[in-house]
Amino acid sequence: MGYFVVRNLYKSYGKNLVLDDINFSIEKGQVLSIIGRSGCGKTTLLRSLNYLESIDSGEVYLEDELLLSNEFPKKENDIIKKRIHYGLVFQSFNLFPQYNVYQNIELPLKLMEEKRKKDNLPSLLNKRIEEEILELLDKVGLKNKMDIYPSQLSGGQCQRVAIARAMALKPDILCFDEPTSALDPELTGEVLKVILELKVKYHLTMIIVTHEMAFAKTISDKVMFMDGGKIVDYGSPDDVFNSQNEKTKNFLKSSITLNQ
Repeated sequence: MGYFVVRNLYKSYGKNLVLDDINFSIEKGQVLSIIGRSGCGKTTLLRSLNYLESIDSGEVYLEDELLLSNEFPKKENDIIKKRIHYGLVFQSFNLFPQYNVYQNIELPLKLMEEKRKKDNLPSLLNKRIEEEILELLDKVGLKNKMDIYPSQLSGGQCQRVAIARAMALKPDILCFDEPTSALDPELTGEVLKVILELKVKYHLTMIIVTHEMAFAKTISDKVMFMDGGKIVDYGSPDDVFNSQNEKTKNFLKSSITLNQ
């Protein structure tokens, strides 16, 4: 079936169909980049996969385990259990300003421990928690910033903290929603370098909504071009970036013009 599989996903807001029969699959360790104009459904798809939006119909599987359908999960406890499969990095960082870098990354680990205690499950961390956080900070190049607060960091550093936090619970799928849209070009390169290292060094499975075409072409095993809530093109970077589909060609041409 594939490692991560999405089948026949539909999502509407009233009469407005925003996800129209979405089907795709990726293997473990692969990177999928989702590209398309604003309003085409990219972020809605990512939010739906992460249980931040409900779906009308369809199914999502991870290694043959059902993660999502229009009937499942419904209970909050089940949603929490399934959501742990994902890590999500938002475009606006969403760091807690009252916590330093270390504490921002520590928070999901503490919440998981509290949940395990309520369920009478043994601790997964205990003395390993500091070791885990320092390892994450090392992966994103911020080991020397653990006591610094978000207001003292650059936008690129804040996004790297957000990436470390999303990785804290060791998700099966790491998702990015336009991770560089709030950054200037220099900081954009800094964050994209970290994401590329996560693929090359750690072979993480990732889904990336991005407007950075050169980056998508470089990092991706598969690229999905969406338009009007539908998948117009889907395949290898070479397949999509050399597509003869008029919608794809026009989008890529306009994207290259804007980035020049």
